[in-house]
Amino acid sequence: MSAGGGTKAIIAALVANAGIALAKFGGFLVTGSSSMLAESVHSVADTSNQGLLLLGKKTSQRKPTEEHPFGYGRDRYFYSFVVALMLFSLGSVFALYEGYHKIEHPEPLSTPWVAVVILVIAIALETFSFYTAIKESRAIKGDLSWWQFIRQAKTPELPVVLLEDAGALFGLILALGGVGLSVLTGNPVWDGIGTACIGVLLGVIAIVLIIETKSLLIGEGADRAVLGDIVSELTRERVEKVIHIRTQYIGPDELLIAAKIGLAPSLTVAEVAAEIDAAEARVRAKVPAARLMYLEPDLERATEDTPAEGAAAHHE
Repeated sequence: MSAGGGTKAIIAALVANAGIALAKFGGFLVTGSSSMLAESVHSVADTSNQGLLLLGKKTSQRKPTEEHPFGYGRDRYFYSFVVALMLFSLGSVFALYEGYHKIEHPEPLSTPWVAVVILVIAIALETFSFYTAIKESRAIKGDLSWWQFIRQAKTPELPVVLLEDAGALFGLILALGGVGLSVLTGNPVWDGIGTACIGVLLGVIAIVLIIETKSLLIGEGADRAVLGDIVSELTRERVEKVIHIRTQYIGPDELLIAAKIGLAPSLTVAEVAAEIDAAEARVRAKVPAARLMYLEPDLERATEDTPAEGAAAHHE
């Protein structure tokens, strides 16, 4: 996926969440609903999160320096990890606290119809944002299931936006349910229960994102399919075997490859250099993300790792 991939989904989510946050907070001031307050904070956090994702995409494009010779591609992973932490702290923890408070000290809602109208409009806007993220994700998801895509994607922004939008949409439904049940039963405790459910939902989503983005941040290797393509392209012409190989993503579109390759001992130095250049060109043509490649010619030894064993640990 290109560096620009996911930008449309992020901007759509940012615009939707900014407008929704203002509407929800206004609804809270009118109704006093804790569900509306929790959803207001949730939308403010989401708006900030989308800003951080855009910042990460921007800073990751900086040129390599002496201090960072491999560039700043992991900025995108770092800011995605910060987003996950913010979703947990500002979203989940606050909603759980507010829900507990409203359950312990329930207060009747005033003009609840205002909250209902705002929530229905917010659901429509979040549906649009969610649809945009799904549409952009389908272009790179391929045959993977949505869960596999979230687990295996090396580009962090789209999985983050997908889960954020899904959480926002279901959170709005929970808030609508809490307000609606409070009105129907005359018991404001339901508003607090809805708020607490929103907190649990956001907590689960945040934990999934924290686990996935942390894995990317500390370094993931190429998956089996990509690794197979790399080995296949290397072992052509006069490369007899890949003795061992290590891979690691240093950014969503930057794969580092280091490998020992077995060449015929009869080759001259010039022929070895030409074979290495040709092997690198073949790999880059098949795997465009393979921008950094270091191939070492060697003779096979019995103690060396096999290509599969030598591959960098990757996320299943």
